[in-house]
Amino acid sequence: MNQCLKISPAVKRALDEGRPVVALESTIISHGMPYPQNLETARLCEAEVRKFGAEPATVAVIQGKLCAGLTGEELEYLAKAGTKVTKASRRDLPVLLARGMDGATTVAATMIVAAMAGIRVFATGGIGGVHRGAETTMDISADLEELAQTPVAVVCAGAKSILDLGLTLEYLETKGVPVLGYKTDMLPAFYTDESDFRVDYRMNTPQEIAAAIVAQREMGYPGGMLIANPIPHEYAMPRDVIDKAIAQALQEADAQGVRGKATTPFLLARVCELTGGESLKSNIQLVLNNVALGAQIAVEMCAAQEHANG
Repeated sequence: MNQCLKISPAVKRALDEGRPVVALESTIISHGMPYPQNLETARLCEAEVRKFGAEPATVAVIQGKLCAGLTGEELEYLAKAGTKVTKASRRDLPVLLARGMDGATTVAATMIVAAMAGIRVFATGGIGGVHRGAETTMDISADLEELAQTPVAVVCAGAKSILDLGLTLEYLETKGVPVLGYKTDMLPAFYTDESDFRVDYRMNTPQEIAAAIVAQREMGYPGGMLIANPIPHEYAMPRDVIDKAIAQALQEADAQGVRGKATTPFLLARVCELTGGESLKSNIQLVLNNVALGAQIAVEMCAAQEHANG
């Protein structure tokens, strides 16, 4: 095994036995939500994966090791430490490992660790993408590049609505990343199920999605796949309310000179404040919804593999 990688006993056992495993990110714990909601959500996500018969593998960097699967103590540590823990994307991993540091993994970094461990499905809240104004700032998330080169399927509620969704889809198209909608033709916009942008293909069952992922892997494609799963309608926020909050948060970020990796946590926190905490409630529900779908897809992929093996 790669000496940089540490797979928890439960995750290793599931992988060795050919059982379904779902990767979960840790940035949502340390940077995406306040304590104690972040810890509660992390535990609920792991429980949701197990409910469908799959094994959760929360990913993080702990003391210079890439970890696929965390202990309860490690989850609590990340939740309490919050933004004091480094937000770790692809570029950060070598330094964190060399220095023996801790890191909460973004979508890109979680995909890297999942692929190293042999985990093929990853569920998260929303991916990063092309930021508004990227035509001048060139602010494009490493998540998109990772989707183009790392063979992990990512289940999310679309790109975060603080981003430019149209340009994000254009970028993914250029990179050849399939964007599938689960029971929808439109790309969801994180907090809301309303959107002006279409996905590449509509899929109506986890089995259909699993078959597409298996076919992609059999073809030897180098990249991943994006599965867009709309937030349950009863938890979705009105589009005009969330758009107004995002617009104000963007103005404040610009006025305060917020840049780079600090942008998304700032905007999410500010939107939460501006919506009176409603966006946090929506965030939690959409994550759980994605985790449930990710677990079902992972189960179907294992079933398809067993069928293929006779």
